Amino acid sequence: MDKTTIGVAIDIPDPWGGELTAARLAAGDPRARFPRFRAENHARNLELLAALEAIADAKEVTAAQLAIAWVASRGDDIIPLIGTKRRDRLAEALHALDLTLSADDLAAIEAAVPADAVAGDRYEAAQVAMLDSER
Repeated sequence: MDKTTIGVAIDIPDPWGGELTAARLAAGDPRARFPRFRAENHARNLELLAALEAIADAKEVTAAQLAIAWVASRGDDIIPLIGTKRRDRLAEALHALDLTLSADDLAAIEAAVPADAVAGDRYEAAQVAMLDSER
């Protein structure tokens, strides 16, 4: 069912930009406790980040901008939500909305970071249970 059928849009919080492009964490970063940033998962996700950065570099944008532009390209009913505490990061993210991705760009991104390629769960099972909005 699409937005024209039910009249709503879908927002995507923390698109790849936050999860994948934050893969290089400083010592003591609290995100290190999440499964995606542990041992072999972290190593695999750094490989995905490098592939995404190569595409971004060729387009002279950041990996986060490329990720946001990819999410925005999914349709007018898909809205990337950008979270940051810093104005410079907000300005960077907003520039992603000016980026136009060709069919070749989209194919390259999807080949570099396939939908099922990110290693590790986003949250621990106990955390997911607490996220249930229907309780």
